[in-house]
Amino acid sequence: MAATSASSGKHGDSPLRYAVVGTGMMGVEHLHALAALPATEVVALCDPHEPSLAKARGVLGESSSVTVHRSVDDLVAAGGFDVAVVASPNHTHRRVLEPLLRRGSHLLIEKPLCITTAECREIIELERATRVSAVPGRVVWVGLEYRYMAPTMRLLAHARNGALGRLRMLGIREHRFPFLVKVGDWNRFSANTGGTLVEKCCHFFDLMRLLLQSEPTRVYASGAQDVNHLDERYDGRVPDILDNALVIVDFADGSRASLDLCMFAEATKNEQEISLVGDAGKAEALVTQGVVRVGLRENGWFQCEEEVVRADDVPTEVLRHGSHHGSSWREHVAMQAAIRNGTAAEVTLHDGLMSVAMGEAAHRSIATGRPVMMHEVLG
Repeated sequence: MAATSASSGKHGDSPLRYAVVGTGMMGVEHLHALAALPATEVVALCDPHEPSLAKARGVLGESSSVTVHRSVDDLVAAGGFDVAVVASPNHTHRRVLEPLLRRGSHLLIEKPLCITTAECREIIELERATRVSAVPGRVVWVGLEYRYMAPTMRLLAHARNGALGRLRMLGIREHRFPFLVKVGDWNRFSANTGGTLVEKCCHFFDLMRLLLQSEPTRVYASGAQDVNHLDERYDGRVPDILDNALVIVDFADGSRASLDLCMFAEATKNEQEISLVGDAGKAEALVTQGVVRVGLRENGWFQCEEEVVRADDVPTEVLRHGSHHGSSWREHVAMQAAIRNGTAAEVTLHDGLMSVAMGEAAHRSIATGRPVMMHEVLG
C-alpha cells in the first residue's frame, strides 16, 4: 500500500509527525527525547496495555491531541504520521514491522531488530520489497543507541584518527543490575527476548563492528544463569535468561574482541567500560563516569591523558527522564537529519542483523560448548 498519508520527499523544516508503537519504558524514553526536538510532534500512540498508554499520555500532557490505538493494524489504517518508533517487546517486532514497512513510513526500530537472524533477514527482504511504495528516501534505522553515548563517541573518534595504530584488541565490560520488570514479565524468557546475548548484548556486538571496522568470523562463549530470577515463577515457569557470560569474537582482519557481562554486579562505579588497543596505544572509556583515557606507547609506561566527557549537548529534561545518558536523543537528532536531508541511515538493517547474529552465535556456542563460525548462523 502506498504511503498516501505520509509526507513525500524531503521534509526540510516542516514538522515531523511521530507514532510510537510500544509505550513501556523505552517508548516513554523516546517520548521525552522527541519532546525536546524542534519541529517534532507525537500524533499517535499504539499499545494494547492501558497503564502504559496512560503513562505515555502523561508525558505528552493533557493538551495533546494524540490518537490512541490498541493494534498496529489500526494505527496503519488511521495513518497521519511520518515516522514510527517501534519500542514494543522484542518478540513482537516481526509482526509489528510488516504493516509499517508496507505503509512506507520512516522507521526507528528499537534493538534488537528481531529475536532471530532468520526474522531479521525477513525484515530486510520486506524492506527491499516495499521501497517502491514507500516515502521517497525512506529511512529505516535500528535503535542501537549505545553508539551515541558521549564517551563511546569520543572513543570512536580515537579509533578513527590513527593515533592508536592498527587496532588489535577490544574489551567491553558491563557489570550491572538485573533485568528490569517489564509488562507481562516478557523479558524473563529467552523465547521472547532472543536470549540475554541478543536482548542486552546486541549493543556491544554492534560496537565491536563499529570500532574495529571489520566483520566477525568466529564466536566462542561461556555463560549461565547463576544468580538472578531463580526463585521467580510465571505460570509455573522459571525464567531462563543468562545473567553472566564471557564472549570472545575473532574478526576477519585478525583483531579480536571480548565481552565480560555480569548482571548481578550493581555494587560498582562503572556499569560499562570499553578498552581499545592498537599496536601504538590504548584508549579506554569509563562510560558511566564519562571518563576517556588515551595513552601512546611512545610516551612510555603508565602515561596517559584523561578527559571528562559530559553530555553537555543533551537537554537537561532528557537527561532527567532517560536512562541512556542522552543517547536516544542524539539518535533522533541524527535520524531526523537523515530524513530531512535525504541521506541514508547511520544504523542500518544490516547492522541490526549482524548484532543479532553475533548474539545468536554466542548462545549457540554456550549450548554446544564449541566455537561457532559466523557462516553457521548467517548461512
